[in-house]
Amino acid sequence: MPTTHQWLHTTTGRITTCAHSWMQAVHWVHGSGIYTSPHTDGPRAMNDTTLAIAQEISALKECRPGIAYLARKTKVSERSVKYHLRMLREAGLLVYRSKGTRVRGEGNQASVYERTIPTVFDTALGIRTTGEGVQRRPVGAAPEHRPLLGKLAKKAARKTRRRPRRTPVSGRTRCTPMQVGTSGTSSADRTYSPPESKLASGPSKSPTPKKSNRGPRTLNKVGRRYQFGKEAVTTIPWLHGASVPRVSWVLKDFSDAGWTVREVQAVAESIPMPAHGVRRPSGMLADRLRGKAGMTATMRAGYVTMWEESRAAAKDRHTGFDDAPVAGPRSLAARRAIDEAFAAIREHLAPGNAPVDESPLALEDLTKQQVVDMRVDAMKNPSLIFLAIEMRGEVYARRLYTNRLVDQTLALEAINARRDTLAPAF
Repeated sequence: MPTTHQWLHTTTGRITTCAHSWMQAVHWVHGSGIYTSPHTDGPRAMNDTTLAIAQEISALKECRPGIAYLARKTKVSERSVKYHLRMLREAGLLVYRSKGTRVRGEGNQASVYERTIPTVFDTALGIRTTGEGVQRRPVGAAPEHRPLLGKLAKKAARKTRRRPRRTPVSGRTRCTPMQVGTSGTSSADRTYSPPESKLASGPSKSPTPKKSNRGPRTLNKVGRRYQFGKEAVTTIPWLHGASVPRVSWVLKDFSDAGWTVREVQAVAESIPMPAHGVRRPSGMLADRLRGKAGMTATMRAGYVTMWEESRAAAKDRHTGFDDAPVAGPRSLAARRAIDEAFAAIREHLAPGNAPVDESPLALEDLTKQQVVDMRVDAMKNPSLIFLAIEMRGEVYARRLYTNRLVDQTLALEAINARRDTLAPAF
């Protein structure tokens, strides 16, 4: 079909009704051999690549195939795709609805096609149509051509696969016994099978066993980063449960610089840890180590020393707290506050401040407001709690004044007694 007839408004074919009927026409043109390329470049006739490209075009909802898309799907070059699209147009199977454009500074626009069936196909298979122009529709077929239409329908339903490219055989002569043209003096033409006596089982172990030269596996840079990240997640307590790949990515520069996990922990914990805990460990690790990958070994050693000393001091404080004598706080303000608190407790515990009404009451006889008032009085005068414990027992006192008030009062009493015991005698 000439170039002037490869447009929708000039073609003599009809627009196909479905992709299946269009593939029937493609297989018929391919099998009949009526098309031969008049060009000197490209394939001379349609082949399996043409069918594969046509199958990809038939699957498109909008017939707007890109050259790069078809090349990627069929695994051929873009030049081959252009050749086969040209053959489909010249065979009357594709016509332009709008041709693609290439405008400098703007994106290239792909051509929009219409899948058409040429008139020669309808004539050869006796297909009757109705309508005019490209909008003709098939209404029947000649009975003698229906078996051929059935075969074309089966071909159109199958998925076309391109044949693998054959690798050319080397021009060298094959050194095999069956090779024609080899030298007659070759020892290969006198091969024979060994006798049965030579087929007996040999020794269980080879006299020359193979030596494995494979040593321990050497990690590359990426492997060392993952190993370093996994060690950090396992060793540092607040990194437990963090993503190893994410921590490895955060510590990649530190792994490449030769840091140790102990140095990373010492630098990261040089700032006090938050009291509420760490919610996103990898984020806090990245924030605390930002810009510190270039630290020298001496600076890192100093951080480790300070970190170890601070941890040892914290351990000594927690370990010897119960056994060491209580010397009291060093701050004058704290000592003054403690003295005032103890003075208030002594004043409340004095015999003259005891309540006049010492008769215990049953909890069932008290109203809710009375219980609230008694608890407020107990907060102001702790001697009421001791009086309730002495007269009705600790269980009654805890029910009446709550466990918190009773525990606070008993703790203050214990501190007061311990302070009096350890106070120096003058």
